[in-house]
Amino acid sequence: MTTTLQEVPLHSIDRTAEYEEFMTKLKEFHEKRGTVLDPEPKVGLIFLDLYKTFNHIVASGGYDKVSEEKLAWRRMAAELGLHSNNEASTAFSLKEKFYKNLAAYEIKTVHNKEPPPKEILEDVTAKGAGLLTRTLENFRPKRDSTVNAGDSAASGDDGTPTRERSAPEAPSSSRASRGLREAPAQRVIFQPDTGSSRSTRHAVQQIAAQTASPAQSNTQTSSHHAIMPPMPPGGHQGRGPSIMHHPSNSENTSNLVLSYQPKHLKPLQLRAVATPSNAPSEFPRHRLAHRPAPIAPAGRQPMQPGTGFDGPNIYTRCLNALRSGVPSEQSFALNHLVKISFERGDKYRFDAFPGLAEGLVDKALQVGSLFYHVSWTVSWDQYAESSSIGQLDGNNGTWDILDRISNLVEKDQPDALQTGPETDQMILIAEAVLTLRNMVTLPENAVNMSDFFPIKDLVCIILHLPPKDTVVELKHMALDIAEQITPFMVLEANDPLYRTLVAQLASDDRGTILTALRALGRISMNLEATNKLSNVPTEFLGRISNWLLLNDDELMDACLDLLYQYTAVVPNVDNLIRSTVTEDLVDHLVRLLAHGARKVHRDLVLVPEKKLPARDEISPMPEDLLQQMLKLEEPERVHKWVKCFFEEDDDSFVTQLAAWQAYQSAFVSPLKAIGQPMITPADFIRNSTSVYKDSNAQVLREPGEPQQKFIIHGIRPRPRPQNFDGAEYGRCLWAPTTEKKDGECGQFYLQPQQMWNHVLTKHVGEQRNANDQFDNTEKDFTCAWGQCPKYKQPTKLHLHEFARHINTHIMSTMSGEKRTANKPWVVPARTMSVTLEETATVRDERNPQLPPQAAGIPLSAVLVLRNIARNVVKTEAEKELVKSQKESALEKGGWNERLFRAALPRLFEILAENRALSPYISSLLDLIRPKMSPEDSDEDEY
Repeated sequence: MTTTLQEVPLHSIDRTAEYEEFMTKLKEFHEKRGTVLDPEPKVGLIFLDLYKTFNHIVASGGYDKVSEEKLAWRRMAAELGLHSNNEASTAFSLKEKFYKNLAAYEIKTVHNKEPPPKEILEDVTAKGAGLLTRTLENFRPKRDSTVNAGDSAASGDDGTPTRERSAPEAPSSSRASRGLREAPAQRVIFQPDTGSSRSTRHAVQQIAAQTASPAQSNTQTSSHHAIMPPMPPGGHQGRGPSIMHHPSNSENTSNLVLSYQPKHLKPLQLRAVATPSNAPSEFPRHRLAHRPAPIAPAGRQPMQPGTGFDGPNIYTRCLNALRSGVPSEQSFALNHLVKISFERGDKYRFDAFPGLAEGLVDKALQVGSLFYHVSWTVSWDQYAESSSIGQLDGNNGTWDILDRISNLVEKDQPDALQTGPETDQMILIAEAVLTLRNMVTLPENAVNMSDFFPIKDLVCIILHLPPKDTVVELKHMALDIAEQITPFMVLEANDPLYRTLVAQLASDDRGTILTALRALGRISMNLEATNKLSNVPTEFLGRISNWLLLNDDELMDACLDLLYQYTAVVPNVDNLIRSTVTEDLVDHLVRLLAHGARKVHRDLVLVPEKKLPARDEISPMPEDLLQQMLKLEEPERVHKWVKCFFEEDDDSFVTQLAAWQAYQSAFVSPLKAIGQPMITPADFIRNSTSVYKDSNAQVLREPGEPQQKFIIHGIRPRPRPQNFDGAEYGRCLWAPTTEKKDGECGQFYLQPQQMWNHVLTKHVGEQRNANDQFDNTEKDFTCAWGQCPKYKQPTKLHLHEFARHINTHIMSTMSGEKRTANKPWVVPARTMSVTLEETATVRDERNPQLPPQAAGIPLSAVLVLRNIARNVVKTEAEKELVKSQKESALEKGGWNERLFRAALPRLFEILAENRALSPYISSLLDLIRPKMSPEDSDEDEY
């Protein structure tokens, strides 16, 4: 299924743990590379999430693949939610930000290649593709003067338009340029001829020769060559008078001018012009005879209308035509007013055109005469008494408009049959109401019309029209008008407009219900007054509770907004409690707390990962490993020694002196015995630092230490050495049992059998017999292996029983296998896997750095629940319930106990799992479960 732009939310930065980890790695990469990272670049007015952008571009094939596809960067911007009116600019900006901040990181981490140097990557423009194959040898940056529109053909977005074009085609080509209009050639300053301006005979002959017919020119070629002046340097043979002028100083003349040839040149036909000097006999014929000025007729006609003054503008013209009462003029005016209010509604204001609102309302009120025997008119005389049912009070509003409407007599006419004049009249009325509806969408017009009382009467009249198909659209436009003006109005319970809007909740039309709910919920929203929403019938409260069960987010939003306003008033909550829908409403609201929720699993770090401190002691050399190393030559012996006794660790080091002394103590005597020289200390340090990639020799000066240390950074001693194959040696942990404790034995053996023989012979003191076996004697044995608590005191045992016990220690210590990649000196973090519930959230525009805030239907539902819990204890129904509980000795708790007891487990679950809603649930629980007073401490808390 294709995702449209409307379905993609606006791009924002999600500051998750994955995002922070990615940004940390990206910053380290740029620091090592020597480039500058922009952690939150802006594309237009939107801050770019580099983690989200990197994953999306890599999932689409990477930078090179996206750049090679036509218009792919525009699609990437749309899929990332970077909406803009200028798609090309947004696409190029997105590509540039990825190129500068993420392209090299993609090549390194995704493609496992070394990125090109920054001189040919970050330091140059983001045009084109081919980063994976770009090298210093094959990359040639283009100069700006030679860049044209073709450079961006790969993606359609990665090149910005430029004015420089390719060279124009030859004049002989008939192909038209497909690019922009080419700039004209640079003009050359005109150099006038300082010679005589009078034509000589030779010049006249030259002109005649150039303008002669082709036949004549062929016959006179030789004579022409004889009299023509020589060609200027760099010029060539041309035709026509455009090349006849050659200034004396040709250095100031452009070669383009000298070599210019017209595309389509025809022989110039010269015609002699009659002048008084050369044709005196012909000249008088061309003189015009003197004619006297015509005399104006005696009876001049008056100026026709429209031939002089242009008249008023279209706005004034429409206003006057609307107020004229002429049907044809009103048709013209309303047709244009609908277009103006729709296209220029942001500048078409009622206060700039006095009388416009009155004219539109007067025209819209004519709808009453189409269905009832009444003619609605607006009276602006504040002292006149209304004697007619159709006379409306324009100054103060008609307070009994609903009673008047109820007393009207409907015309007896079929709905499907209308006369032509009635249809035309209905069209004009609909256009007048539509103009009002378009204009009040501007807040200034809505404020203006909120104080215009006839508009309230008009909405009431339209919404009480008979239920016929011809007025459905008219009623929807009237509801739209009410929705725009109610935020600036204070409507009491007896107000006709308020009663009319409440009555619309009985409709079966979804559009009518939805707009009426919005209009009611927005009453006095932009004012300091409180929207009390009084006298809402219980029947309508039940309908609102039932609408919450529908799978209609827009309708649920409108219902919850109205309930939030309704439950903010204590008498309304009292009315809600006395109805029969309260328990069901609370259940629905608790259910909506999980609307659109999804379960996510997160690992919470209880104890962070830590590293054990490095050992200062370097393990002694096992005998079998020593024999293998003596067979090697330097510096391979040093390399193997470092591999076997040290491992890589960026946060640790060993002093150069300690490493040299350990190496010297292991090899001085054996090498001397076989007659081989010892490696020098300088060669030892140089070779030992080349084993691991990140290890190096450094000078360390710790604070408070008077002397500096020479260290090898990046390595740490292994707890147990390894052989050439990577198998770890086992360490003997037997400690002496004498009072003088010298520590553990510390000898290393690769095979368990070797360790077992070592313990029995050296530590236990057993000797083999003539059959090379141990006698199974019985005597007192004591185990001194590590922290073994079993045989701390001498115990009488047979040797085979004690040997079996020793073998358990040896097998737990020695594996005899290659160690895995896990580092034993790293203590892993302690984590706990939790399940979280996520609902709709939004970021605070004033402070985007804050965590996402709850939003949508779950937030509206918890706010309504909080209003009910806060205000229900203040109602008369609460007092009556508490009184009845005392009299009947029932369980205490009031209405909060009755409404929320069954929902408490679910509320606590949301409190624990939904981070966005948890503050609101916490305040709700504080209202539901208040702290008991000291005198009630001996009673059970509900």
